[in-house]
Amino acid sequence: MKNLPKKVRSRKLNSRVDLTAMVSVSFLLIIFFMLVGELSKPKAMDLSLPYDHTCGWRGGCGENRSVTILLGENNQLVSYTGLLEVPIVPPKEMQYGKDGIRQELLKRNKSMLEYSAQLGKPGRGITVIIKPSKKSNFKNLVDILDEMAIAKIDTYAIIPEFTPEETKLLASN
Repeated sequence: MKNLPKKVRSRKLNSRVDLTAMVSVSFLLIIFFMLVGELSKPKAMDLSLPYDHTCGWRGGCGENRSVTILLGENNQLVSYTGLLEVPIVPPKEMQYGKDGIRQELLKRNKSMLEYSAQLGKPGRGITVIIKPSKKSNFKNLVDILDEMAIAKIDTYAIIPEFTPEETKLLASN
């Protein structure tokens, strides 16, 4: 009996599982998805659009300060100052860039800043109304916004609504 092999008992393994790595991975995933969720939210800046108002008793709503830029198809750009019915500067077709609309905006803004300084209201430049048509492309809108930044024009609005006269004006040019 002495030579008989002894029974080998199987060793029981430790039944505890170390969850430290699992907890670390889960926290990293939670942080990752929180960050991705925050970064995927659309960010936009507020755009101040003009509101309807009535003019004061002095007459005139600042037509001499307003420049309207119409964006048409095939890189067409038409600009006028004042109201279309009685323009201060009549509508004319222009080009994008330093020799076109940029010079016009710089010249008009400089003269308006000088005029408003004489009236005792310094820093009041022109107000530009940008009207992109449905046929204009996004590049033209970005180009004209770049021109606003280059010419240092702070007050401008993008209004996608055309009067029938403005539609005719774009079609005739």
